[in-house]
Amino acid sequence: MTTVRRGTKVPARWRLFACGLFLLASCVVASSVIGWMRQPPLKSSSPLTPADTGADMPVPKQHNRSSFKTTHAPGVEAPLRVGLEAHVQAELGDVLAFYRTELLKRGWQEKPDGAVVAADHAQLAFVSPKGPATLKLGRAKDETTVDLVRSDTEAAARANVLPTLGQARLIFGFLAPDMASLAINNQTIKIAGGVNHPQTLDLPPGTYSYGLLLSGRLVSTNTITVAAGEAWSLRLGDGDQKPDQIY
Repeated sequence: MTTVRRGTKVPARWRLFACGLFLLASCVVASSVIGWMRQPPLKSSSPLTPADTGADMPVPKQHNRSSFKTTHAPGVEAPLRVGLEAHVQAELGDVLAFYRTELLKRGWQEKPDGAVVAADHAQLAFVSPKGPATLKLGRAKDETTVDLVRSDTEAAARANVLPTLGQARLIFGFLAPDMASLAINNQTIKIAGGVNHPQTLDLPPGTYSYGLLLSGRLVSTNTITVAAGEAWSLRLGDGDQKPDQIY
């Protein structure tokens, strides 16, 4: 989960650099949303069956809307992270049973530690054949919302985004050389310029405030909460640029 506070607005003379940083983040990681579909409402009494029995990340036929989001790194064909969002006209318990059954068929193993199951929400962790995964369910009006995310460990390793064991990794950069620094966790890190020179920092799990300094002056601040094994791309730019979880 990410907690982000409103950042300080970057002065106008620095906005060109902020835009450049956004382009850098896009080069390091690019996300896309595909396959948003809206289906006519279906009766909740219908048995939940997969719309595509061969899909690695299944969605019930009874979904009203669904979309996929993928995160890629340059030079790595497989996505680092795939996310499925859907709205299903069925009770949460039925949707939970559907995913436990269908994911098990696909070789996903549910992790008992930290599982949360309640009447109006659920959160489960899995180990899929490609890497760690999470399933979050909630209720919105008469529908159950689905947020299923799977990461690819092999692709993340090729992209050099895997953190040290037990820690989280931050990835950041800036286009203008010898001008910018990242202030975080009681340290100030000089940021090398250039599109193709992203830097990494591994930190223990927790919540951190961080800021962008230009020529020694603090121009923006934000806050991020990270968990062990996660990787995030910091978007140190103008306005409320949220970090992107990429693994």
